[in-house]
Amino acid sequence: MRFELPENRKLVHDMVIPIRWGDMDAMGHVNNTVYFRYFETIRIDWLQHIGGPPDPNGTGPVIVNAFCNFLKQLEYPGNVRARQYVAHPGRTSFETYITLERTDDPGVVYANGGAKVVWVDFKAQKSAPLPDWLRAIVA
Repeated sequence: MRFELPENRKLVHDMVIPIRWGDMDAMGHVNNTVYFRYFETIRIDWLQHIGGPPDPNGTGPVIVNAFCNFLKQLEYPGNVRARQYVAHPGRTSFETYITLERTDDPGVVYANGGAKVVWVDFKAQKSAPLPDWLRAIVA
């Protein structure tokens, strides 16, 4: 399966994440599960940056699916530049797309992936319309 970022994507966040020794597995490269942790790290950092972390007594984001394409092995030591894009806002959801590069190998994507984010009313346990402030960011 070939992954391509959607044309109508919008870059919303960029950050550097250190590769930790403990991120590696017995094969000497970053374990596949850690890539999802990197995706989570940039997604949460972005949500905190824009003032939208989840409120357990109100509403917030929930991931309903996630995927990753492993293109090249990440290895310790080093730093990962993560870039997050958003696209396809709907009534209650939007798509996130993330690319991972090494900072010492700029322009080379080592992994890419994303997740569908649904805005949820936690008490009602059902989807809720995206807040206007968030829609303005992801639109």
